Amino acid sequence: MVSIGVSIQHSRRGPNNLAGEACKKVILNVPSKLEADKIIGRVNLEECFRSADLIQSSDPDFRVLSDGSVYTARAVVLSDEKRSFTIRLSDKRKQTQKEVTVLLEHQKKVLKTRHTRETVLRRAKRRWAPIPCSMQENSLGPFPLFLQQVESDAAQNYTVFYSISGRGVDQEPLNLFYIERDTGNLFCTQPVDREEYDVFDLIAYASTADGYSADLPLPLPIRVEDENDNHPVFTEAIYNFEVSESSRLGTTVGVVCATDRDEPDTMHTRLKYSILQQTPRSPGLFSVHPSTGVITTVSHYLDREVVDKYSLIMKVQDMDGQFFGLIGTSTCIITVTDSNDNAPTFRQNAYEAFVEENAFNVEILRIPVEDKDLINTANWRVNFTILKGNENGHFKISTDKETNEGVLRVVKPLNYEENHQVNLEIGVNNEAPFTRDIPRVTALNRALVTVHVRDLDEGPECTPAAQYVRIKENLAVGSKINGYKAYDPETRNGNGLRYKKLHDPKGWITIDEISGSIITSKILDREVESPKNELYNITVLAIDKDNRSCTGTLAVDIEDINDNPPEILQEYVVICKPKMGYTDILAVDPDEPVHGAPFYFSLPNTSPEISRLWSLTKVNDTAARLSYQKNAGFQEYTIPITVKDRAGQAATKLLRVNLCECTHPAQCRVTSRSAGVVLGKWAILAILLGIALLFSVLLTLVCGVLGATKGKRFPEDLAQQNLIISNTEAPGDDRVCSANGFMTQTANNSSQGFCGTVGSGMKNGGQETIEMMKGGHQTLESCRGAGHHHTLDSCRGGHTEVDNCRYTYSEWHSFTQPRLGEKLHRCNQNEDHMPSQDYVLTYNYEGRGSPAGSVGCCSEKQEEDGLDFLNNLEPKFITLAEACTKR
Repeated sequence: MVSIGVSIQHSRRGPNNLAGEACKKVILNVPSKLEADKIIGRVNLEECFRSADLIQSSDPDFRVLSDGSVYTARAVVLSDEKRSFTIRLSDKRKQTQKEVTVLLEHQKKVLKTRHTRETVLRRAKRRWAPIPCSMQENSLGPFPLFLQQVESDAAQNYTVFYSISGRGVDQEPLNLFYIERDTGNLFCTQPVDREEYDVFDLIAYASTADGYSADLPLPLPIRVEDENDNHPVFTEAIYNFEVSESSRLGTTVGVVCATDRDEPDTMHTRLKYSILQQTPRSPGLFSVHPSTGVITTVSHYLDREVVDKYSLIMKVQDMDGQFFGLIGTSTCIITVTDSNDNAPTFRQNAYEAFVEENAFNVEILRIPVEDKDLINTANWRVNFTILKGNENGHFKISTDKETNEGVLRVVKPLNYEENHQVNLEIGVNNEAPFTRDIPRVTALNRALVTVHVRDLDEGPECTPAAQYVRIKENLAVGSKINGYKAYDPETRNGNGLRYKKLHDPKGWITIDEISGSIITSKILDREVESPKNELYNITVLAIDKDNRSCTGTLAVDIEDINDNPPEILQEYVVICKPKMGYTDILAVDPDEPVHGAPFYFSLPNTSPEISRLWSLTKVNDTAARLSYQKNAGFQEYTIPITVKDRAGQAATKLLRVNLCECTHPAQCRVTSRSAGVVLGKWAILAILLGIALLFSVLLTLVCGVLGATKGKRFPEDLAQQNLIISNTEAPGDDRVCSANGFMTQTANNSSQGFCGTVGSGMKNGGQETIEMMKGGHQTLESCRGAGHHHTLDSCRGGHTEVDNCRYTYSEWHSFTQPRLGEKLHRCNQNEDHMPSQDYVLTYNYEGRGSPAGSVGCCSEKQEEDGLDFLNNLEPKFITLAEACTKR
């Protein structure tokens, strides 16, 4: 089959120029089928008439633009080979006109003739006729409607029969088209809807009488030309939009949209939107964009409280809104949403309320308000505030969430006697922020509330709760001072009230029941009350005639007087000469500072020796420095020192000062150069008791020697059975110097002996002691391990059973005496078999560990540790050493 093409005849301007010659006939080569709104060529109008301001076409199927472009106004089918129209160019100012003729042509292709001997028809440069055609949608006929003639070039030499197939023939819709077998005329049998079938692709056949194909099958598309037969339709029958009443101009409300089933991109589907009607009709608040369908606000007078809903009838029209275009309509419902553009207002400007005094947590008033905004929203709900009058916090106002009322309550009791009425100023505003630019607080959203307090008969009032009174210290017993004063709130006085004392820490005062005055029952001593600078609080009960009562506190400020002289803190001091040249003396005064420092220290009239050897100098307001002369001897001095406060209150104290040769006061002890020791009555009594105890020990030893003659053998392991551990920590009470086989050793090693203690033993570090218990049978238990007490203990009181103590005391004594004697004798010597110096046992304060460790002669302390600490005993142990020393 030969293909069919379309060629354009060019003007003499050149092969690529579509415009014809100006002011002459212009020929445009076009196909027989022209679609709507398609360019078919261009005419050079400027060369013909440059000043033309009006361009018109004589054929309504074509339109010409100002640049000479020629467009089809609708689909055109050229039934003849040629068609012409005229372009009129006019100049209105010059009143001149020119015309240009446009000729439309479509060319034919020449077919070759068929050779008679060929079985299959062959052709050269031949084609079917005509080219594809179109038909009008919804054509009115008459039917059958002739569309075009199909002709094969073979029909010039042979008898050719025509036939067609395809949709509309042998496919649905059936029998819509048919072709005359002999002539090739194509007909349509009924109207066609383009929206259902926009094109029919038929196939045309040409064959000879003997059945040969005269030509290849020819595609024959039949296009249905659109007719504006469909109204535009909105996508929704009813649109629902919302817009805030506080919206600004130009706020987008929503978008409407419509569709048209006609052919797209044609005037039939070019839609234009508009608003037909608004309900309520005025004022006009909305507009719609004609092309996009966007609805916007054109006024700021939206007010939900006036109109909360608008109804718009929307119109859409095709043909770009021309009057002959088809129309579609829809309804648009616009709801105006609420904004907080209305301030809440009180229904009246002033309110009154009544409340009984002393009542609290009670509701006294409900305050209604009005708000035009939407109910049960933040724009409608309100918050109340007490602007004035609640400085003391007696009132509280809240909002009832159901009724939106203000609920005024009393939360702190009111006193009628203090204030008969209270004036409050109440303010109100919404929970949501206000949207309009007007003052938030105006005369409409403030109200005055007058609260009247009703009087009640009340009990006494203790106001203030704490009252203060000053009393001088050491005031005479029976002195009367003003006390706590309560009053009756009705009469504003204390007549008829009785007073009682509920609490008095030290029982210093009594209270007059009628007047409430206080009477001193004891001497008030400020220095006794602790802490001294605090008030002395007394709790008082006030009672009226109806036995109603209240309590208050009477705070007594005890005024200090100078009744206490300064007092020196030290009793005994040690000065190491020559390392220490002085010692500082400190004094305190329990009175208040106004009666205290600065203190004045002095040495009163003393002995010439004290005045010659000692002197006082001031250090600060509370201390003085006691210094000695270089020629002062090593001894203990008793120095009287007088100290006086600023008011002249003075006291003298005898200070014991030990001036000794040492490097540290703890090392100081009495040397041979010191004055003779003076024994007191208690020391003499201790010596007598020691002598008596010594005689009892000697008597016990004699009895033991006599019992040993009975010949009983003392077992070797008895010591293992009878040595016990003593943890008794009390110091020894009795001193004894044994002379039965043990010599007392003096401080200067002039003789040998042993000094022990009878009673409890004490452990200090690694110290070991030997103890003798009074009365009964004694046992000896071994305590193994370093650092423990090894004691020799007798059973106190009564007699023990035979199974507990198998041997008599004499047998035990006969066995232990020679062994203990030998051990003690060896323990009393050093490595050179010289007498030892450690017979004096140190009993020191046990609150801290003693650096001396063990000082007993039976100590298990290693010999290389040394016993030099015995040369530095503290003063408190010197008396014990002296009691055991033979002078």
